Amino acid sequence: MNAISELPYLTAELPGTGGALRVEPVDFAVEELPAYQPSGEGDHVFAWIEKSGVTTIAAARALARAIGVDERDVGSAGLKDRHAVTRQFLSFPPPARADALLAAEVPGVRVLSAVPHRHKLRTGHLRGNRFALVVRRLALPADQAAARARAVLARLLEAPGSPNWFGEQRFGAGGDNASAGRALLRGGGRGPRGRERRFLVSAYQAELFNRYLRRRIEDGLYARVVTGDLLSLRRGGLFASTDPAADQPRLEQGELAVTGPMFGHKMRAPAEGSDAAARERALLDEEELSPGDFRALGKLAPGTRRPLSVALEEALVDVVDEDAIRVRLALPSGAYATSVMREIMKLDTTSTGDGSAASNG
Repeated sequence: MNAISELPYLTAELPGTGGALRVEPVDFAVEELPAYQPSGEGDHVFAWIEKSGVTTIAAARALARAIGVDERDVGSAGLKDRHAVTRQFLSFPPPARADALLAAEVPGVRVLSAVPHRHKLRTGHLRGNRFALVVRRLALPADQAAARARAVLARLLEAPGSPNWFGEQRFGAGGDNASAGRALLRGGGRGPRGRERRFLVSAYQAELFNRYLRRRIEDGLYARVVTGDLLSLRRGGLFASTDPAADQPRLEQGELAVTGPMFGHKMRAPAEGSDAAARERALLDEEELSPGDFRALGKLAPGTRRPLSVALEEALVDVVDEDAIRVRLALPSGAYATSVMREIMKLDTTSTGDGSAASNG
């Protein structure tokens, strides 16, 4: 299994800033970018909360108890990190009231607004997340570090964008979650149950995706379209490349992204005989697996496609003081801010966690 610290840098030719994330609790701020705003009408209530030192699940549970509704019916678009200052929507079912939520007192949680809406908030109902991340203990003066950070971001802003690695928190210390997920799959689905089971399987899928992405970078194919690649439009939609020469300019213009495999029995695979199919098949052959082997896990591993790259938005850098800089950026749902910060810092950032939390966040 590949540790995050062993993955290649896309911007290896550019020096990093060094430093450390999360030196202070306020150094890692994340704000959800909602897919839509609550309508002001309906039986559910959308609460815009700010939390620190509390997981999304714990915040939802505490607020549900405070207002007397079933915590199982609380909705969220994604999970946000405990070790950060985060803002996000939670939805509460009837008989929730906006005034009760605004008056609720929960340690580490503030309800900033509460507005009625017609339905529950569902996982994935967000455009992305906006981050404000402070890097302290820099390896050089802050103004020079800021210049280095801007140079890296300028490179990552070029199409196709920043590598869409899964962060260390998906794998656990030492990558053990991915190893356990592999054992679960090879055991025909025998093993842990419930939420742990889902998490272990997703960790293994993520490890395989990272390995596929790593090889595309190492083989000089990160920013290249090959025959059979399944390409996603930045605004949605998926199609197979039968003419890489025609699709390459669109990749370079940022219109689309090459996708990699999140293996599963329902995952759309490249056409047999294509270059892309051969690359994905080689990865499964090494694991002595076939796509059908994932069927034993049922709904836990249907499989999907994930873009190899992520387009950055709102990428800005400013100096906080003589020993700190702040990086501001927005990422689509499922992308890891620490993957971008790793390119900027040229250090292993895995122990710092990440505000996007998971592919649904």
